[in-house]
Formats: sequence, structure tokens, C-alpha cells
Amino acid sequence: MRLAMDIHVTRRQTSRLSLRIGKGGEVRVSAPYGTSEQSIQEFVAKHDEWIRRAQERTLQREQIRSDFFAQLPLRTRAQRQEAKNKLDAIIRQLIERYSEQMGVRPQFLTYKATRSRWGSCHTGRKAICLSLYLLLLPEWCIEHTVVHEMAHLLVPNHGPRFHALMDRYYPRWREARAEARRVSRME
Repeated sequence: MRLAMDIHVTRRQTSRLSLRIGKGGEVRVSAPYGTSEQSIQEFVAKHDEWIRRAQERTLQREQIRSDFFAQLPLRTRAQRQEAKNKLDAIIRQLIERYSEQMGVRPQFLTYKATRSRWGSCHTGRKAICLSLYLLLLPEWCIEHTVVHEMAHLLVPNHGPRFHALMDRYYPRWREARAEARRVSRME
């Protein structure tokens, strides 16, 4: 099977040609400034077999991810509202428990159908946004996400202080993160 050869070239300060496959199967080439189009085409042709195999793996992985997220129907307003209500019931209990322990509480809580991340935090507004797709994870992984975002209300980055908070309030956080990635095929 021959996959499409959509090639995107980026010229940058580098010493050699390199390539990778994007999420959509496109070929992404990084080339040093001044590299001729012919040299780039020869480089791509030389790696044709690797590109084909990498595209197949990438597209298979993306199909698995798509199938995972399709398990939670969110096409209609009613489906989205039902998911929000179900997730909110879980999240509110966790926020109550951890707010007391951690001494912090989000002022705003929103839910969106995000596939690229389980949660996000806006520290200035004390706002947490969580993915509706958390409903597809085991509850202990949902708990990890809540603690993670609440920890960001105290420490905005992923530095040593943040990891110390995670170790203190949710010691299984590394295991939960790995499980969420495994279940959703995000690795």
C-alpha cells in the first residue's frame, strides 16, 4: 500500500537533513538553509521505505485514538450535557476532598471535549478546564487529573515544587498518568 507523500519542508539552522511523520501522515523535512530542492527530494527518496512504514504506524495509532474517543458520544447537545452532568458529579466530590487537604479551590470549573489534554489550569483566574473524555478513564485516573490541575493553582509549572505537591497529595500520580496514556493510546 502506497500512502500519500505530502511533504512539508522547513528550512532552519541545522547541520543536516532530518525527517519525521506528522499526525496526519505527512512527511516533515527539516533542512539546513541553502539545501537544494534536488537534495531534499533525493533524501526523501532514499528513506522511502522508512517513510512508508512510519506513515502506516502513525495512521494506525491515530485510528486507535479516534476509536477510543468515539466511545463517548458527544454529537448532540443532549449527549454533551449528559456527559457534563456525569463528570461534574465525580469532579465536585474530588474538589471538595482535595480543597480541604491542599488549601486551594478553583473559582471556575469548565468542561470541554478536548482530545489533546485531560485538563488545563489558568492560575491567574483560578480556573480549571477538564476534558469530558475523562469519563473514558478509570476513576483513579480522573482523580489524578483533578489533583494535577489543583496543584497548578499552587505551582504553575512542572518543576520540583509541583512534583513534591503531587507526591504528597496523590502519590500514585506517575502510575495514573501512565495508565491514562495506555488506556487512551496517547503514548
